[in-house]
Amino acid sequence: MTAEPVATGTVATGTVATGTVATEPVTTGTVAAGAQTSTRAEERMRRWRLVLGGGEGDGTGCELRGRDAAMDGALGALYGGGPGEGPGAGRAGGPGGRGGRKDGASRSGGLGGSAPVVARWLGDIRRYFPTPVVQVMQRDAIDRLGLSALLLEPEMLEAVEADVHLVGTLLSLHKAMPETTKETARAVVRKVVEQLEKRLASRTRATLTGALDRSARISRPRHRDIDWDRTIRANLKNYLPEYGTVVPERLIGYGRAARSVKKEVILCIDQSGSMAASVVYASVFGAVLASMRALATRLVVFDTSVVDLTDQIDAPVDVLFGTQLGGGTDINRALAYCQSRITRPAETVVVLISDLYEGGIRNEMLKRVAAMKASGVQFVTLLALSDEGAPAYDREHAAALGALGAPAFACTPELFPEVMAAALEKRPLPIPDPTG
Repeated sequence: MTAEPVATGTVATGTVATGTVATEPVTTGTVAAGAQTSTRAEERMRRWRLVLGGGEGDGTGCELRGRDAAMDGALGALYGGGPGEGPGAGRAGGPGGRGGRKDGASRSGGLGGSAPVVARWLGDIRRYFPTPVVQVMQRDAIDRLGLSALLLEPEMLEAVEADVHLVGTLLSLHKAMPETTKETARAVVRKVVEQLEKRLASRTRATLTGALDRSARISRPRHRDIDWDRTIRANLKNYLPEYGTVVPERLIGYGRAARSVKKEVILCIDQSGSMAASVVYASVFGAVLASMRALATRLVVFDTSVVDLTDQIDAPVDVLFGTQLGGGTDINRALAYCQSRITRPAETVVVLISDLYEGGIRNEMLKRVAAMKASGVQFVTLLALSDEGAPAYDREHAAALGALGAPAFACTPELFPEVMAAALEKRPLPIPDPTG
């Protein structure tokens, strides 16, 4: 009889990842049950020891060795500050937790200001933890220990696990980067952008191509513009078995605009510091939309000024390095610019990506949205375009836009193609349930 596998624990910011430990097969059922119970109890204590991270085991009686001790050291360097020491304080906190020892002595960890020390630590966490946990720990290290300045060194950038949040940090720092670091930073950003394009591009093109085809269909097509598959399906009720044919009472066609621009899209992106992840995703989607011949896509970024980056839209890395994360926000000014570029209101979708903290003229902003909608523009307001869900946002402005028929909601990258498809077809937007 073989005992059941027992889960092992690794810890990062309160998250436990599970693995598997196999026990040796035994022949006696009673002994197996006892060994299994003992192993589970030991495993529970081991997990608690990793979570608490105290000096001498915090009363668990469990001593960490080998890989476990190395993992504990990597965690302690980041989360091992003593109680009351600000952002470096431990997760468990209090006496006996990772924030301090039960004898009152603080277990202070830290990475100091040494790039070699940090580089070794980055290598350790990549060795001991899965990629999602590594990315969380990197963000915590930047936030808790103030390691942003070290990202200006090429050897540091080569050691980190790149993700959207790291790209946001690099973009906020790139003005201060020395020349020796800029090429490495661009390589890191390019790697993340390519990963996102691979993940998102195919589905986005497929979804929007279908929406564009449906929006362009006409009921009196010329013979060469008839969509025969859809026409046959629409007329199956008129099938005449004696003649073995379908009488096409209603013809469905693609329309003459099949090879021309059908719709225009304006992405209007808030580049204030809180919108870093949204800027990254919006730049990638901008490049994908620009690759579709049936769409004319414009990309505009703003803070208190407005910059049109449409001429760089097919190069999202250049777009990202053309942004300037931080500063104030003037949504009204940005929308005024977008409004001035609309030539076919009934065929235009404007996507405002912003947390709506307006530094400009609120009433003018709302009037512009109302005017665009009255002219036939499809207006979409996204509080965020990221994986994290709804951020902090101006609820009064969100409610006012909702009253105008432009509901504001957070959108994940996976949902964005569906949102755009609905806007292109002028049907209700698939707004996610905030309680779901």
